Amino acid sequence: MSKLTVCVLLVLAASVPASLQAGSLRVAFGQVDITPELKGRPVFLAGYGYNRRATGVHDPIMARAVLLDDGQRKIAIIGADLIGVALPDVERIRENLPGVDYAILASSHSHEGPDVIGIWGPNPFTRGVHDDYVTLVVDRISQMVASLEGKLQPATVKFGTAQDEKLLRDSRLPIVYDPVLRALRFQSPETGADIGLLVQWNSHPEAMGPKNTLLTGDFPATTVAELEKMYHCPVVYVSGAVGGLMAPPRGLFYDAQGNELKEGDFAYCEAYGRAVAHLAEAAIDSATPIIVTPFRVAAKRVLIPVENPLYRVARKLGIVKRPVFELADDFETFGRQATMEFRPEEAGVKSEVAVAQLGQLRIACIPGELYPELVYGEFQDPIESNVDFADSPREPTAASVLGDDKWMLFGLANDEVGYIIPKSQWDSKAPYAYDREDRQYGEINSCGPDVAPIVMEALRRCVVELDGEGK
Repeated sequence: MSKLTVCVLLVLAASVPASLQAGSLRVAFGQVDITPELKGRPVFLAGYGYNRRATGVHDPIMARAVLLDDGQRKIAIIGADLIGVALPDVERIRENLPGVDYAILASSHSHEGPDVIGIWGPNPFTRGVHDDYVTLVVDRISQMVASLEGKLQPATVKFGTAQDEKLLRDSRLPIVYDPVLRALRFQSPETGADIGLLVQWNSHPEAMGPKNTLLTGDFPATTVAELEKMYHCPVVYVSGAVGGLMAPPRGLFYDAQGNELKEGDFAYCEAYGRAVAHLAEAAIDSATPIIVTPFRVAAKRVLIPVENPLYRVARKLGIVKRPVFELADDFETFGRQATMEFRPEEAGVKSEVAVAQLGQLRIACIPGELYPELVYGEFQDPIESNVDFADSPREPTAASVLGDDKWMLFGLANDEVGYIIPKSQWDSKAPYAYDREDRQYGEINSCGPDVAPIVMEALRRCVVELDGEGK
């Protein structure tokens, strides 16, 4: 049985009364070191540019997970210190976990970890990752999650939020943030002791900047370490809406002598990580109980058109290894898979958008770097002149789709398709918006202008499916 079939069955199971579907929640937390070996061959760091070779390890590259069991089904949530794991590799992990009904792998999008996609090699024409390292990541994560099935224990859950715009910087106009940190606190129903935490924050892990050559989890490594000390339990960290372009702030942290701490310095990275941990502390300490059973999942396989010429070349050269399919009339319909003999002019990659319904909590799984405008609908009004698609309709937003229920949003979840830009802000042709002489950064790392309409409509369809089956 395929994992997609399993997801459909999870949704159909909603017609069974809740009392027959789910028992008490049980959870287990785990982690595994996925740091690549530096001896014998180069390891290229993901993000920024080409030929950034790792010269050492500042802190290990980790994958952390929580396995949840509602008595009928199991869902795994995995957070990894990686730039983004492609859907085909996520599917390999799922295939290795027959006891898990649905697995979510959310990459932090760290710019200081190893390339696992291939586009940050020694030059534009050479793949930047060895396939056996990706297999190591798949195998170690699979083994770690599988081991958690024997460690499940009863748990209660609290959900909390806290926000602080000062901890974000938007390097692209218009200035829009998702400044809300969202957290789940799992505790023992008998003793009240903390079992583990799940934290979602919305900033690129790039505090160490483009000149760093030491492997590190960047600021989330400090955030996790600080929270582990505060609460004496494991922590899973995931990124949310980091597109647009969300980054750590400047001019906020200083040393004892009053000197500003800046990007590229571990003192700055750690200061920011501690600040995020303290924001998480506010969310965790104010969290209130929620019910997170029973589990249901709606997952949509979507065909993302690849219009970016750089991405097309990368695939043709074997720098990026994933199949493409001929486009069809609807993004849930897949045409023929491309081969050496069949090379359609218009093609796309298979990706996935999903919503996991955990009782009162909804988790939106977005396969890339979502712009915060698509979270709350804070679109510029009127539309900035000179954008390429000023008349395009506004996409459904996460907040409007997910509704009044408590929710979290996982970016880089189960795939990495690049920036997910509101179509009404797409600006790749002169004359440029904001009277700029050149275009803003963003479009160069997006598959194309139709990604946001597809992803957000797929998200809407997931929620409609869940709502319909839940009646």
